[in-house]
Amino acid sequence: MNVFLNLIKIHIPSYVKKKKLEELFCLAADAFQCKVPETKDRSYRELLERFAAFTRDEVQKAMKSGDSCAALKSRLYKNALSMGEKLRRRHGIKTLSDAMTMSHILYRILGIEFQGNRRGEVVIRRCFFSDIYSSRICEVISALDEGVAAGLSGGGKLSFTQRITEGKDCCKALISFEENLE
Repeated sequence: MNVFLNLIKIHIPSYVKKKKLEELFCLAADAFQCKVPETKDRSYRELLERFAAFTRDEVQKAMKSGDSCAALKSRLYKNALSMGEKLRRRHGIKTLSDAMTMSHILYRILGIEFQGNRRGEVVIRRCFFSDIYSSRICEVISALDEGVAAGLSGGGKLSFTQRITEGKDCCKALISFEENLE
């Protein structure tokens, strides 16, 4: 059991939330091949709202200009994979339970109610982004979720089977973990 993860799961300090959001801004801007929006002197809530609008607007721009969403998803995934791998190393994530706990923490930072179990089943009943993203934008941005999950789990795969943005009452997904994760 990873004591640090269980402690931070109880209370995530505001500066930690802001730092993680700033990291997400950077990796998303890199994937969108644009400048990072200004994030200084913003509250956590302002950053979260700004991140949602920024990612929505950038995906919409890509769709309107005819850019390949597959290429964009690939860049988002790659950048998020790196973030997940760093978190895995930094926080000593070695077990399935640790990976799920870190996922819970990250989703909570994003205003997402994440529930996961030891079989890798995930249910999201509330999502901050569900009123902001269309189902298509959510599908593209989910590459971030997929990349972080792969990084945290050492190569596992996250697959959504339904989303709130598709009119469902919750999101459902499955994380298939690599054999080397206990």
